[in-house]
Amino acid sequence: MTFKISKAIFPVAGLGTRFLPATKANPKEMLPIVDKPLIQYAVEEAVEAGVTELIFVTNSSKRAIEDHFDSNFELEMSLQEKGKTELLDIVKGILPDGVSCAYIRQKSPQGLGHAVLCAKQLVGNEPFAVLLADDLIDGKGKSCLKQMTEQFAKIQSSVIAVERISPSETDKYGIVDVPANNENLTTIKGIIEKPNPKEAPSNLGVVGRYILTPRIFSLLENTKHGSGGEIQLTDAIAKLLQEQPVYAYQFHGKRYDCGNKLGYLEATVAYALKHPELADDFKRSLEALIA
Repeated sequence: MTFKISKAIFPVAGLGTRFLPATKANPKEMLPIVDKPLIQYAVEEAVEAGVTELIFVTNSSKRAIEDHFDSNFELEMSLQEKGKTELLDIVKGILPDGVSCAYIRQKSPQGLGHAVLCAKQLVGNEPFAVLLADDLIDGKGKSCLKQMTEQFAKIQSSVIAVERISPSETDKYGIVDVPANNENLTTIKGIIEKPNPKEAPSNLGVVGRYILTPRIFSLLENTKHGSGGEIQLTDAIAKLLQEQPVYAYQFHGKRYDCGNKLGYLEATVAYALKHPELADDFKRSLEALIA
């Protein structure tokens, strides 16, 4: 049977402590890159890839995410009465027709693996995607997840997005062990969470895009708390590749790590410089600032 990816999990229950005090009352996923929040970029990427069911693993302080993807009758009526049709279309188009949202609470912070496991009942017995909004990826020609779903359509196996990182930073990523070749899509021989640079099998770091088969749920249920006292998705993937092929995919595009302040600022500048309304004026402002 050939499967398509129609469901995606968005783990958004983190506290965003690296952005305090901005994230004290506002979810980090709602921080804007120019005029759209981070989470909307991730959702748009999923929709472009053919996903129609969005599953948000959240917590009690993330109501703003639910509100963002819900309709706002008062705002829409106000825009309509004032004749602001372009803004009205933008607001009503945040969630396209035919795309649905579901929300499930992660009761306590137990890691990415636990967050994915929380969505088991909503996903069911089919392959699915996982997108981390912290990783904002500007795909070349097509989104990162679209590239990955195209690969999945051919191989019908789990696919993990990776990119080459500085060898000194392997202790910040899940690192894959792959055959020594230059192919963008390669089978994974092993994977380890945040290894010491001296022990890392490669400098290919896992980034926040995954396509996984449903077998991962059973493996997560039997995964013990690992690095950081959390249930690590990487540990379950290490078990999965002993049973099924798992592939590493070096995507085409530029990733911005918006989980830290510098990456967030770099993304803001990069996206402002290509914004259809702001690009020219913003470039002149930057040039004046650094002159």
